[in-house]
Amino acid sequence: MAERDQELRQAAAEEIDKYKEEVASDPYRLLFHHMPPVGLLNDPNGFIQWKGTYHLFYQWMPFDTGHGAKFWGHYTSKDFVNWVHEDIALTPSDWYDKNGVYSGSAVSHNDRLYLFYTGNVKDEEGNREAYQCLAVSDDGVNFEKQGVIAELPEGYTAHFRDPKVWKNGNYWYMVIGAQSKDLQGKAVLFQSENLYDWKHLGPVTGSLENNLGEFGYMWECPDIFQLEDQDILMVSPQGLEEEGMNYANTYQSGYFAGKLNYEQPHLEHGPFRELDRGFEFYAPQTTLDEQGRRILIGWMGVPDQYEQAHPTVEKQWVHCMTLPRELSWNGKQIIQQPVNELKDMRGPALIHSSITIENDQKAVRGIGGRATELNLEFDRIENQFAVELFQYAAISYKDGILTLSRPHLEDREKTEFRRVKLPEGLRNLHLFIDQSSLEIFVNNGEEVFTSRIFPQPEEEDILFTSLGESSFSIEQWKLSGFKLS
Repeated sequence: MAERDQELRQAAAEEIDKYKEEVASDPYRLLFHHMPPVGLLNDPNGFIQWKGTYHLFYQWMPFDTGHGAKFWGHYTSKDFVNWVHEDIALTPSDWYDKNGVYSGSAVSHNDRLYLFYTGNVKDEEGNREAYQCLAVSDDGVNFEKQGVIAELPEGYTAHFRDPKVWKNGNYWYMVIGAQSKDLQGKAVLFQSENLYDWKHLGPVTGSLENNLGEFGYMWECPDIFQLEDQDILMVSPQGLEEEGMNYANTYQSGYFAGKLNYEQPHLEHGPFRELDRGFEFYAPQTTLDEQGRRILIGWMGVPDQYEQAHPTVEKQWVHCMTLPRELSWNGKQIIQQPVNELKDMRGPALIHSSITIENDQKAVRGIGGRATELNLEFDRIENQFAVELFQYAAISYKDGILTLSRPHLEDREKTEFRRVKLPEGLRNLHLFIDQSSLEIFVNNGEEVFTSRIFPQPEEEDILFTSLGESSFSIEQWKLSGFKLS
């Protein structure tokens, strides 16, 4: 192990120890979401099931709650409920990654685990260089860096990162998020026979490609995979202007569905669709597990979107991951559902059927709490229906529009909103509420809202409001949370 690598590991361990009690005292620490032990967490990396174990790596800045020279932290699990926080996987210790081991992916080959990532390098004037790099492991815990395996091709700026690798036929492919010299976002494809030598093929699509028009100045965290008969390009474009109810966050995450021609290369695709309608969701990554499920985990945060206003910063940490979600294709769009294993966190069910509220706000006996799963099935909404959470956030439905509202994180005197139109109305709301997070699966996963929420720690009340008459049933499970070792 190189001397610089050892120094960085030791410094990170000291930072964890220094702030351990302060971090643990935060009432906004979560029970069933992945967080950093200290500092800042962002993109999920290297998400894979390898030899029966799920590996989830994450971008980690141990020394600050701001962004900087990232490490790869590492969680493992066999069942998505019992987790081990492993030793640091990668540190920014070498010339080709000294300013950050940036995001990437993992594949299994010849019984070994291969990690691909972007090495970020800046000179004294702040000029950036980007290298696509490789690290390999025989045990899934200790990784040996192999150095640079692909350099920046002609026609692109150094904003060229986040390699996602997969195999198709006899070849390995790598898609990279990029910015062209004329400042347009692209998804760029490479090909290899051996995972070490990579040939640049060109963009599969991007801003000003495929009749898309201008569509962002940088595309981050691309991911290409199949669902049913569709080739999906999942990507996080930066620079989209807000358009009605769409693109309301600083940066977005979504997907294109179509057919990928590997030889051209070219993705013939339909329109861009956002994956999540909430306040905090970015940089999702998927894996195909041994059961054949396509599973997604995203970052519950957005770059440059009042990150330092999160109250957890005062306790020396910020951000978390989403729950793992199984993806499916219903013939026209991606459906997201929490993975089945999360049911193992459930306590006894509390069920209320045939609840009717008319022009009133009510509590429902026993319904409340801050580590809770709720499922609402609607029979009728006459005018407007709302769920109020902890005198802080609210989910409301009226005239075909579902709205999530909360106080603005920077200016608490203001309220901010995220909305989506439901063409077929509201049938179902499935909520996962953690101490400071909220994930809402709408109409069995046709839409999702993911957000951080920061109500007063003692608040546990959930209230239901109806203008006109609404009737629904509700199930609640108190959740035990992840078991972490």
